[in-house]
Amino acid sequence: MRWCLRRELRRTCRWHLANRTLYDEDGGTMRWLRQDRDRFLETLDRVVEEMREIAGLHALPNSGSRLMVELAVYTLAADAALRRHGVGTDCAHSVVADIGWDLYSRMLRLSSLPARVVSRNPGRRLRWTIRTLLVFPFRPVGAPGYETRVFREGDDLQTHFTHCPPQSFARKVATRRADPELLEAFRQSWCLYDWPGADIIAGDGRRGHYRRPRTLSAGDPVCDMCWRARGARPSARSGDTHDQAEALK
Repeated sequence: MRWCLRRELRRTCRWHLANRTLYDEDGGTMRWLRQDRDRFLETLDRVVEEMREIAGLHALPNSGSRLMVELAVYTLAADAALRRHGVGTDCAHSVVADIGWDLYSRMLRLSSLPARVVSRNPGRRLRWTIRTLLVFPFRPVGAPGYETRVFREGDDLQTHFTHCPPQSFARKVATRRADPELLEAFRQSWCLYDWPGADIIAGDGRRGHYRRPRTLSAGDPVCDMCWRARGARPSARSGDTHDQAEALK
């Protein structure tokens, strides 16, 4: 599993880094050639090993928690490696967020496919898919694994997470390495994926299927996620921009 994950992550990194302009801290632009990308991937492998020692994967209670923390290791290692190679902090966060979204959106499309085939009802699609994901990889077995309260409010599904292993790792590694930008990279990637992710699962051409007023990575005691059966907007522009901005405060 780790070999397959590494292979796909490296392939995705190569594609994104070959097809975008990068910026340094002074706003100067650069495009990486193959040798630049190869050097980055060598650094990435080293930083991944360093961060795995901090992650304590062996202490996590189940395979789902270990898988998600392994993905978080790669996320934050990529951010650190990009900055080590002269990429500006804001640009590194953006690149990492795009790479992560590429992988996460594919996972969501695959995991939600059965529900989208069986039902045309966006609420059912969301409830069935999220409940499947709560079996794997987000099974709530309690800290140090995932811990959540799951309940329905009408057609909406609520998942209130009070412990999230990837978030705990991000906070821990940022402290150990005295690098708060690692936690910020996590917040600007993982903590923002579920707004568009919920719309992918619902698959009704509307936006606004997700709401989360609070988040653990911002220091709140809970990620109070609401998977909304009824979207609010048909446009390509998400009206949840305000919610996402609040999540980053």
